[in-house]
Amino acid sequence: MGDLKLTNLNKAYGALAVLHDINLTIEDGEFVVFVGPSGCGKSTLLRVIAGLEDITSGGIDMSGRDVRQLSPAERKIAMVFQSYALYPHMSVRKNLAFGLENLRFKREEIESRIAEAARMLAIEPYLERKPRQLSGGQRQRVAIGRAIVREPDIFLFDEPLSNLDAALRVQTRAEITKLHRDIKTTMIYVTHDQVEAMTMADKIVVLNAGRIEQVGSPLDLFDHPRNLFVAGFLGSPRMNIFKGKVVSRSAEGVVIDLGYAQYLTAKVDPSSVSDGQPVLAGVRPAHFKVSSQGLPFIVQYYESLGTETYVYGTLEGQSEQVIIHQPGHFAPQVGERLTIAPAEGRLHVFDPQTSLAVPNFGEVRRVA
Repeated sequence: MGDLKLTNLNKAYGALAVLHDINLTIEDGEFVVFVGPSGCGKSTLLRVIAGLEDITSGGIDMSGRDVRQLSPAERKIAMVFQSYALYPHMSVRKNLAFGLENLRFKREEIESRIAEAARMLAIEPYLERKPRQLSGGQRQRVAIGRAIVREPDIFLFDEPLSNLDAALRVQTRAEITKLHRDIKTTMIYVTHDQVEAMTMADKIVVLNAGRIEQVGSPLDLFDHPRNLFVAGFLGSPRMNIFKGKVVSRSAEGVVIDLGYAQYLTAKVDPSSVSDGQPVLAGVRPAHFKVSSQGLPFIVQYYESLGTETYVYGTLEGQSEQVIIHQPGHFAPQVGERLTIAPAEGRLHVFDPQTSLAVPNFGEVRRVA
């Protein structure tokens, strides 16, 4: 069993508090990604779970055991670091075996585990090579293999792909996802890359300044961000945010004035706002379409990727950058005036005072 429960967990270095009242439950077999900007506390939280850092207060339970007083070796976890941390003078086989030899496993058991890990990661041809004879992707697979042979209850990954080039990141990302599907062991993965978070996770934990902002499935967080921070952090490019005002409320939702004679209906709970209330309206770039009616958009430049195009500009008379996404190759002229309109039902509404999202009909907001 590899379930984990963190209760009111706090971590401070002297007077500097870095983790604040963390409450989180991870079920056995889940792939959970900690994501957030640099300095948000995600790696510190991972190291606390691993036992590499002491906690200031709170509880850590693994598979029903209080592990606060247990060493990393006693917690039945295995960690894969950002740096491969391989022994350069040892062969791949010896790197895989070293931890098990220290734990006094029998030679037959060690060889059996090495053979299975090498098969799963397709590193059998490299077992007699030294790390310097391997590519970056091969070294990372060896580092993952060293974790696999321990047969832990929980795998911990601390930004394991950050040293790889773009193509290898995509390949290794797929390999880790397949590995999780094959062995069905709990994995906790730290990254600042939201693409990794969105494509790999069963559940995402969004951290900011040492606090959990929201927990949920990738699509739940993408479609229903709890606040402006989550809305702006998840999604590439970021969500566009506009100032607006509530002009009417009804059983169909809330009508918002975005200016430029544009009145849009947001399907949010009308009892959560009042007439005339200022709000912030969010629209993701992919949820805009070029239309005959809508907001006046002045093109600054565009990025065409062949299969899709991102167009950057501003609303007429404003300075805040707006980003729209168009399928295929789209080549507007710099300075061209387009008219853009949000897709129906794709408007997010936030309270500018609290930064919290205005809930949809019948929606219950949860932090964790």
